[in-house]
Amino acid sequence: MVEQAKTRLVAGPFNRVEGDLEVRLDVVDGHVGRAWVNAPLFRGIERVLEGRTPMDALVIAPRICGICSVSQSHAAALALGGVMGMAPTHNGQVATNLIVATENLADHLTHFHLFFMPDFARPDYEGRRWYAQAHERFAALRGSAVRGILQTRALALHVMGILAGHWPHTLAIQPGGLSRGVEKQDCVRLSGILGGVRAALEETLFGARLEEVAALSGVEDLQRWAEGRRGSDFSLFLRIAQDLALQSSGRSYDRFLSFGAYPGFGSDPGQRHWRSGIFETGAVRTLNMDDVSEDHTFSHMADMGRPLPPFEGATEPHMRANTAYSWSKAPRMAGLACETGALARQLMAGQPLVRALVARDGGNVLSRVVARLVEVARLVPMMEQWVRALRPGEAWCHSHTGDIPDGRAIGMTEAARGALGHWLCVEKGLIARYQIVAPTTWNFSPRDAAGVEGPLEYALKGARVHEGEQTPLSVQHIVRSFDPCMACTVH
Repeated sequence: MVEQAKTRLVAGPFNRVEGDLEVRLDVVDGHVGRAWVNAPLFRGIERVLEGRTPMDALVIAPRICGICSVSQSHAAALALGGVMGMAPTHNGQVATNLIVATENLADHLTHFHLFFMPDFARPDYEGRRWYAQAHERFAALRGSAVRGILQTRALALHVMGILAGHWPHTLAIQPGGLSRGVEKQDCVRLSGILGGVRAALEETLFGARLEEVAALSGVEDLQRWAEGRRGSDFSLFLRIAQDLALQSSGRSYDRFLSFGAYPGFGSDPGQRHWRSGIFETGAVRTLNMDDVSEDHTFSHMADMGRPLPPFEGATEPHMRANTAYSWSKAPRMAGLACETGALARQLMAGQPLVRALVARDGGNVLSRVVARLVEVARLVPMMEQWVRALRPGEAWCHSHTGDIPDGRAIGMTEAARGALGHWLCVEKGLIARYQIVAPTTWNFSPRDAAGVEGPLEYALKGARVHEGEQTPLSVQHIVRSFDPCMACTVH
């Protein structure tokens, strides 16, 4: 019998990650054998909300995070609207979609240019054919792509200024719509802003029209397209991915969850522009929200006897150093771990290139990043259409008079990183229970009572660890492909 060389590494804290993250690795013969993902900082905004007036959720919940505060605000407004029996006006829904899409777009651009790609500009990759271009474009803080995307991101966030007043932590999104309206001249300004964002993305990120990228339909189609766009940053990433075999890195369970993105308006307001559901083995299943539960077996939480649905769950911190290893809970859908994010959204939306990539190699570093960039190419044209759908002069928000009734409801939306849900219970006019399951809670969850690893823990198995690496590059690529937000993970 050949004895295997086994070592223990603790990777972290990670830079260029929102919040605190630590990963413990068992390394066997140069590869990750097992991983434990730790969210080491407890915040517990859910406890802050309990006992307060329900509308306080619109002020407090967005403070969970400074980079996806609009998504938290949207989920809170949807939960409140469910309890109140209130839906947004046409203008309110269209404008809310624009606000949420702007934040998601800004997050995608930030992730690709500032969080993910700088790893390929490290001296570790010096000598690769693509290294000089990657270093010039993406070297941390000084790459030419970094400077350009910060200007494009700032331009996009002007949409927030017009529709939401400010960002982050806007109070504009309400259960009945938007607290402020815009005039015709503002719609012209919005169109101009999006036109500028489109031009910048088409020039450098894609080197092609957004519609051309959104229409890519297969793996061979993508390869041919990339060969003809070698000056673009997307094409550069694809060359790097091919050289480093990123399609073989970071595969998880291939079970994808989406709550559905961007509620519809017009004739069928109950639908979403990108549908909800679970995607697995090429098939789509309808969501059953009664299947959602959270397991505390390896979390520093009380109530560890059995997995609890969020309407029954609580956030009771309880340090258990002998067994627990993370402040994150372990959400499961019908007992199963699910991956969420742009990849899940585009699979549910039926985008053919993304489905082809997953059919070939599953969810991995390559397919997650491609899905995020394809989503960028699809988002901007949708936003341009939504601006044209605004109706200046019509109502922007339904008003609510009287007390908020007792009841319970779920507010479901899609943040940039995936499925976000707020479970709200109102009793005697106050918040009796408020539970939040965030995208990174799904992706970075610890093991559950059955010993089933969270999606990232599973995806890290097999990652290459080179001699002398303390925070292996392969591990960093996999972690960043999920685009974690640890602040949201522990609320």
